[in-house]
Parts: sequence; C-alpha cells; structure tokens
Amino acid sequence: MPWLARLVGVIGAWVIYRLIAMFGRTYAWRDIAWLDGPLGDEVIGDAPYRDVAARLGLTIERDASDGGLVPDFTALRDERCDPDRLDPRIREFYEHTSRFAMDVWSRTHVPANLGLFLLVTTISRQVNQLNFPLSPLESARGMSSEIITLRNPDGSLRYTGWFRTLGAAARVLYTGFYMTERAPRHGPCVKVVFPMPHGNATVVLAPGIEPDGSLVLDSSGTRFGDPGFYRLDRRGDDRVQVWHIRTLRERFRVYVDGQGVVRCDHTVRFLGLPVLSLHYKIFRRPGAQHEASTGAA
Repeated sequence: MPWLARLVGVIGAWVIYRLIAMFGRTYAWRDIAWLDGPLGDEVIGDAPYRDVAARLGLTIERDASDGGLVPDFTALRDERCDPDRLDPRIREFYEHTSRFAMDVWSRTHVPANLGLFLLVTTISRQVNQLNFPLSPLESARGMSSEIITLRNPDGSLRYTGWFRTLGAAARVLYTGFYMTERAPRHGPCVKVVFPMPHGNATVVLAPGIEPDGSLVLDSSGTRFGDPGFYRLDRRGDDRVQVWHIRTLRERFRVYVDGQGVVRCDHTVRFLGLPVLSLHYKIFRRPGAQHEASTGAA
C-alpha cells in the first residue's frame, strides 16, 4: 500500500529530525568548516550535482573520462598513513575510479535488518537516496557506477561525485560527494557527503595502510571532531545542527586477493550490532587506460 509507506516515511523522517534536535548541537558554519558540504532538497536522485554546480559556478562532467574518488593520495599522508605503502592497484582505483567497474554482493543481519528495511522502504525510496540492498537478489541484478567531476572556474577539482544505482528499478544507492578533509582531532581523512532533505549525512573516514598494502577506511570515533558519522540539518543560511552519531560506524577494507583481483569489504554497524555487509569485486572497464605502475605490483 503506497499510502502506508508514505505515512511511515513521514513519521520516520519526523523521528529523525526530533533526534537531531535532541542530540545535536547548533553551530555557525564558519566554526565547523571541516564539515561543510552539499545539502539536499526534498528529493535527491542526481539533482544535487546539477544544483551544486549551478549554485557555486562549477563546471560539471558527467561520466568523467578519468575521475577519482581520491585524485591524489598524497593528500592523506601523515604519521598514520603512508601512501607509498599502498598497493599500486588499490591506489589506481581511488585516483582513477572511472577506469573501473564493480560487482556487488550484499547481506543484512538480524535483528538490525528490520530497522534497515523500514528505513529503506519508506524514507530512502521517497527521497531516492541511500537505497541499500535488502537482499542478495537486489544487488545481484547489477549496479551502475558513474563518476562525476565538479571543478572550480580555475579548473581545480572541487568535488568528485560517485552516483550509483541498483538493479532495473535504478534506485539510487549513493548520491555521494567525495573529498579529502582534515578532521580536527585526527588529521587527513576521506570525507563523503550524502545530501538529504534540508541537510546531509557526512561520513569522515580515517585512512590506514596494512602491512600487505591493503587500505582501511574507518569512521570509528568517540568525540566531536573525530572520524565518524555526522547528520546535519540546516538551520537558516548560516547555521546548522549537527548530530554526531557515535554508535553508527562504517569500515571499508580494500585489498588484493590471491588472484590479483581488487576487492572491498564494507560493513555498517549500529549500537555494536552488524547491520549491513557489502562485498565488491573491482575490475577494469574494457579498454580503460592501464597505468605502468600497476604491472609492477
């Protein structure tokens, strides 16, 4: 019954905004510049890319020929992360993501999957954002992946967008904006912004390199200013309310398997319980440029 899903979605959205009001704090944008990122309107889809480009005077390239989620991994260099130790095949994927495609498998976990089901079938489908796969069959039907670059008037990169949809219904899995940012209490991180109605969900991920050259991106943090999950709600032109949801954590491990295939394990946990697991197989698009450094790996 579509009317029931809409009603539950309205109630769910009201609950989320009440939680932001209860547990969040209001800041002036100038005081939390490290959380600055695109905000959304009522319906998301791919509209934020056009809206942000128009508002900021950016040039936009859809299906970019050579765009990367992290265009230069040296931006993440500090005492915790040495990009020189990263497997070249993984580094190429992040710096030249548009050269690659991927297959995805999903798994949800009891009992948190009930909450995920309610979130996706009501709010996510109404706003067309964060439509996580609820069963392996949904992800088995395929996922599209488009890299979108947004550049300043001087040609420098402002944002890399990653727009992904699931299956024949083309429900939006991610409308994401990727960038690097210094978290006040950590240092260089990968920041991903997902526009939501009147605000966004921002995930700040701390990078780490394992001894075998694998990459770990982890949002675990305990204090405001740490890596973590931040839900933002606009409060006028110059203020925003921010809820740091400390118990919602994401972790990515990107590695090369024994056959030389790049893979990624992505887990989401809430209140210490597993919610969603995604496994990606990452492979080069036919005819994509091949970097010489990859062969040396």
